[in-house]
Amino acid sequence: MFDLGFGELLVIGIVALIIVGPKDLPVLFRNVGRFMGKARGMAREFSRAMNEAADESGVRDVAKSLKTATNPVGSAMDGVKDAAKSMTSFDPDSETGKLAKERDDARKKIEANAARKAAERKQREAEDAVRRAEELEASLKADEGGAPAEGDTKA
Repeated sequence: MFDLGFGELLVIGIVALIIVGPKDLPVLFRNVGRFMGKARGMAREFSRAMNEAADESGVRDVAKSLKTATNPVGSAMDGVKDAAKSMTSFDPDSETGKLAKERDDARKKIEANAARKAAERKQREAEDAVRRAEELEASLKADEGGAPAEGDTKA
């Protein structure tokens, strides 16, 4: 409402302290606060009354229709949203509902099959890794058996 910064408020406070005096200053600030509260309450009540009058006269409906008329993309998007909402809400007993159930069942079968194949692949990879580790351990033992151990020296 009023654009008062800290500096202006400080000057007002100092002037009030000089004019009113330190004894009556709290009473003055209390009365100013009450006045500001009443002024805000009256402004709030006025705004509420104006909004109610606008609602009763249909100004909001006119403003909404003007807003949609000036923003055709927004109204087109609202139409698309409404169409998408009507497409996603269907009766489970209708043909669309039956097809949706069949597709959902097929999706579940595909997911289960993909999970099974992935598990089999991981199991094969694990078996290959174990086999490879056993081969490496066997070759390590063979290398240790043929080579002299540390500390064994033939003189």
